[in-house]
Amino acid sequence: MGSERRKLKTVTGVSGSRDVYAAALDPTRSTLEEGIRIARIAQENKIGAIFAADLLSFGAQGAIGAQEPLIQLAALGAVTTDVGLIATVSTTFHHPYNLARLFGTLDHISNGRAAWNAVTSSLGEENYGDGDLPSPEQRYARATESIEVVNALFDSWRPGALRPDGAGGVTLDDSLVRPVDYAGQHFSVRGPLNIPPLPQGRPVQFQAGQSAGGVELGARFAEVVFTSLATLEDAITYTKKIRARAAEWGRPNGLPLIFSSFHATYGATEQEARRLVREAAEATDFDAGRRQLADMLGGGIDLSELPLDKPIPETLLPQLDSVHRRRGRVEIFGKLAASGATLRELVIAAKDTGHWAAAGTPEQLADAIEERYRADVLDVISLGGFTDGRTHDFVVNGLLPELRRRKLLDTDYLGGTYRENLELPAPTRT
Repeated sequence: MGSERRKLKTVTGVSGSRDVYAAALDPTRSTLEEGIRIARIAQENKIGAIFAADLLSFGAQGAIGAQEPLIQLAALGAVTTDVGLIATVSTTFHHPYNLARLFGTLDHISNGRAAWNAVTSSLGEENYGDGDLPSPEQRYARATESIEVVNALFDSWRPGALRPDGAGGVTLDDSLVRPVDYAGQHFSVRGPLNIPPLPQGRPVQFQAGQSAGGVELGARFAEVVFTSLATLEDAITYTKKIRARAAEWGRPNGLPLIFSSFHATYGATEQEARRLVREAAEATDFDAGRRQLADMLGGGIDLSELPLDKPIPETLLPQLDSVHRRRGRVEIFGKLAASGATLRELVIAAKDTGHWAAAGTPEQLADAIEERYRADVLDVISLGGFTDGRTHDFVVNGLLPELRRRKLLDTDYLGGTYRENLELPAPTRT
């Protein structure tokens, strides 16, 4: 890993929803128009990667118009040369042999820039079968097997299986391409993988999930964990917990890297930033906000008739082990509710869905970022706002130059693959 700590790495999101709507009304427009613009901005500003989330139900959490991440990122990879491509794909609703082929192909066609954000999904079961969503314990057991299978498939080609033939081609020693013969509770996969060894060995492994099962999965497999850590105290507690567990699994020191999204409100002055935060709070749609907060609390609670300026009665708050969906969010907002926050305060907080939020000038926001980086609880940060002209200017001409002036960010890409740009070690073969 090296003795000198790596610099902070950056990510920005691409959704494509606006492109899908626009193309539905005007067939001459591309459904990738906005994504291409963001991808090119990322490349021009040396952003480390673009990130595509995935939502699997109509109307759920803004999922209408969301594009399938792997296809979207494969297209965006063609208009970039260095930007990492992080696709969110569920282990609950996909088979690991298909996942290995999909991500392996993305890694090949992007020359080593693929990354998989593994999630277990909190919705979508109505589209993948007749049963209820499996319990978190069942979903994480399946996720464990899924990642084991995928890694084994990536490793099924041994060194030397492909060699130059001296005439511009290659020869294959198929004795060095071996079955994985995996037999588990959820999957039986013989293998080997039927595509050649990947440029990165394996795509970079991201993982999202902060429940007990998510922490265990991330500690065991993830190279980068995507987190919702609203306060520095939360970040310190979580980082210590997951890295201690990772060490017990024999993982290298400093892994997994901590990846946090940053919900920033920018102002030319501190007063302007505070005013914008206040105006956003005053403009809150509290009917929609009650429903969003209910979702943050597991979806089994009715907040429609409760007074805004009183706390939620403790009797309405769910027991964590009774919730099957989004336990990490339930834990965050359950603790906040139990602390005595009013319903109004909780609804406003839920607009950031438990993520880190800050307001100020670019210099003040750089202070907040530097504090977490120096505390060793922030390795990768997601910066948004590139679709808004005002915020774009604050990020590109304010925050990024300030972070680079402080020598917190790389000034250029470090290598040819995303793994190299993250300064991650080569994966350990199974």
